Amino acid sequence: MIGVVDQTGGGSYRVRLQDGLVVEASLRGRLKLGRAKKNRVVIGDRVSLEQLGDGWAIESVEQRRTELVKRSRGTRVHKVLAANLDRAFMVVAAKDPQANPGLVDRLLLLGESSRIKPVLVINKMDLPGAGEIVELLKNLYQSIGYLVLPVSAMAGVGVGRLEEELCSGTSTLIGPSGVGKSSLLNAIDPKLELRTGELSRKGGTGRHTTVNARIISLSCGGFVADTPGFGDIAFAGIPPSELGHCFPEFREHLSLCRFRGCSHVSEPDCGVQAAVEKGVIPATRFRSYLKAHSEAAGLSSYG
Repeated sequence: MIGVVDQTGGGSYRVRLQDGLVVEASLRGRLKLGRAKKNRVVIGDRVSLEQLGDGWAIESVEQRRTELVKRSRGTRVHKVLAANLDRAFMVVAAKDPQANPGLVDRLLLLGESSRIKPVLVINKMDLPGAGEIVELLKNLYQSIGYLVLPVSAMAGVGVGRLEEELCSGTSTLIGPSGVGKSSLLNAIDPKLELRTGELSRKGGTGRHTTVNARIISLSCGGFVADTPGFGDIAFAGIPPSELGHCFPEFREHLSLCRFRGCSHVSEPDCGVQAAVEKGVIPATRFRSYLKAHSEAAGLSSYG
């Protein structure tokens, strides 16, 4: 019997079978011993189960198509949060808290480095003064080739378009706490009644409202991996040589570098640096690349 892990916790796994039945399962002893901690079973994993009396046991785990990886700053240790996701919707707020290109770049790079197609969602577009921020981010990231969805969970603006994108396959919503991820899901499917949080009066940041990772089934047929908020996004452990491919607008310039294995940081005759100087690659994006490269290489951050 084949199923998908919908929730984990306390050594127990909630698994959705192909016929829609949801069962509680445990790991077979040999599977539990044979899997390293970093390769533990996570939500989204496709597993093979066997029924043992009144219970179920996970016999094996299929190879993953994609992995959503959270990396810790200052260490090369990383944690797989979810597997086999089709898209990652990177959610920021136009206001309260206001997004900036640096934050957006880190979110998009998280998706790219995890081999998951990223989509940018800009929430709270209805707030006073939000229009200018929305246009700035929309123009920048659409020019790169990303799908950008301006929305308002409170006013219901753009929610229908977001719903269309979410109602096929398995996706996830990632972004800082306080940007309205749970509110957006509630707007799409009111039956979910997900708990939402307010901004902290002291720091202007949101409180985490998702504690345990799980997969939510939407009424329209799609699935959403609901994971704890990403308060900090680090890139330690990513091979620096792979970072250039995680910036879509860099790719056509990578073969124009003079040196094989060019880091695009300080080498002469670099195709990427030349494109930045010509304005083909936005300067803000190149600065984000330099910071990410510094982290990945384990060096001190660029200014």
